[in-house]
Amino acid sequence: MSDTLLRLMAVLNDRKYADADSSYVASLYAAGTDKILKKLGEEATETVIAGKAGDKQQIIYETADLWFHSMVLLAHNDIDVEAVLHELDRRFGLSGLEEKASRSKK
Repeated sequence: MSDTLLRLMAVLNDRKYADADSSYVASLYAAGTDKILKKLGEEATETVIAGKAGDKQQIIYETADLWFHSMVLLAHNDIDVEAVLHELDRRFGLSGLEEKASRSKK
């Protein structure tokens, strides 16, 4: 588990109680789910554009933004990053086809 992800999640959870005027993340929480989702969509699009351009540094930069805003969504919904890491761990060793097939059975 990445210490960086755990430290970031702690900060994101702390920002839930911050003044929206003093924190970007607090302002996202105050604006609500739709604002968070809009920002997440923007970051996903920027990541796709960077991937298409093939600029490795830009891909890294945009992926960091995408992960950050994904974690804001997780924190907003009281989901710890460890839950996502556990889900990835559960999938480890499964082929993508097997994992996808298992979803239709749930």
